[in-house]
Amino acid sequence: MSNGDDDPADASGEADAAGDAEDAADAGESTEAAAPTRPDEATEESLNEYLDEIAAHLDDAETEADLDDVDALLDDAEAGVEKADLPEPDEDDEDADDPRGDLESRIAELREGVEEARGPYGSDIIEAVETAAATLEDTEWTAAGHADAADAVRTFVDAAADAIDVEDGDDAEEVLDAAESEYPADTDEAADAAETPVEPADAVPIETLVTALDTVADAVADAELDVDHDADTISALLAATDDLADGLDAAEEWDDLETHEQLRAQGYYDVLGHYKDYPVEWAALKEHESRGNIDQILLALDSLTSDFMERHCLEALERMGKRGKTEASLEELLGRAEKRDQFAIRILGKMAATDATETLVEFVPENSNPQLQKATFKALGEIGATEAVQPLANQLASEGDTDELVQPLAARALGLIGDARAVDPLANILADAERDDDLRAAAGWALRQIGTREALEVVADHADEHSFVVSTEGEKAKRSLDASAAVA
Repeated sequence: MSNGDDDPADASGEADAAGDAEDAADAGESTEAAAPTRPDEATEESLNEYLDEIAAHLDDAETEADLDDVDALLDDAEAGVEKADLPEPDEDDEDADDPRGDLESRIAELREGVEEARGPYGSDIIEAVETAAATLEDTEWTAAGHADAADAVRTFVDAAADAIDVEDGDDAEEVLDAAESEYPADTDEAADAAETPVEPADAVPIETLVTALDTVADAVADAELDVDHDADTISALLAATDDLADGLDAAEEWDDLETHEQLRAQGYYDVLGHYKDYPVEWAALKEHESRGNIDQILLALDSLTSDFMERHCLEALERMGKRGKTEASLEELLGRAEKRDQFAIRILGKMAATDATETLVEFVPENSNPQLQKATFKALGEIGATEAVQPLANQLASEGDTDELVQPLAARALGLIGDARAVDPLANILADAERDDDLRAAAGWALRQIGTREALEVVADHADEHSFVVSTEGEKAKRSLDASAAVA
């Protein structure tokens, strides 16, 4: 509005400027300030001013195209810094200014700002959905947790169907509708149910929940959401994925339960009636041993970390011997045996676990650990491992400070295995009067266990030995030969 003092020429100029702006807008041209240009004279000051202008341009950026422009400007600034004749810092002065380094740092910070300003994209939604699907598959849920996870997926699918106006969004709802009609789970009942790591019979299967999430991810990909034009849709979907992640995080996992709750849920304490032994875990363990419940013994071994319960679990398996041999118990004991656990090696022997032969044979020559050798030799003998005959025979011929401690057990192991290939090395030990009498007696015992006529005759020849323990084996061999002759 004019006050009568305005210069007509000025008014005319303002009108022309306004008209030019309107014409530019009608032509689709931007009315924003033009993009900055790099100064002709590249100095530290001029380049910093250029970067200030680029930073302002970044603050005003509203679209991906604007951000692309900022990236191009930063490329230009980087080229300017590279070509500029800037003073180099004094290498001997740690506090000296470094103009080039400072400018490069500013450019790097601005590039980070560009990346932070970009997006979010449809691919971010797909990645979040795929992460949620992986969580569903990889997690062991309790019954209550399974129900809560299903609720979280249903809520997300409903939100996705509202946000994406494509058929696939509805398809995800149809997947869940069909599944829920087939598995009419009562959420309240599921939440009150006893915790169990097994998928509840009346719950929507995890596989179906994952399928529904995959359907949403496909729908997002097909929608080809544009980061600028579909910003609201992307924002809504990302908020829904955040809620989904929070829902799954809050749902109860099996690992969330205390150890005693896990044991209770898996029926470990169900065998208890009136009991006198404490702790109650030990009382239950004894009952499981008497009933041959190997899985429950292994459950206790895995869950109860006290040395007391670990020892009693292993002792239970040892007492059960072959009755305790299952695929699961062998896997557990072999894992321990591979770590040179002598208790586990002993149990594998009692189980006659042929699966352990390969592992145990590797321990035969470990002369630096005689206790390990003793446990290994005995176990190989009880297993009847013919693959161990030669390694054990080699131990009979070796000489060392610890060999005398373990060689009798090597001889006895050969006897338990009962392979005729051991006759000659055992006979050589028995015939060597310079060897220890206990070792020679062990060789005689082993030959009697092999029991061939040749083996018995070798031992019988030593019935008149001056050593009582050796002659005793010889006399027993003579009686066995006489008994065979009488039968014939």
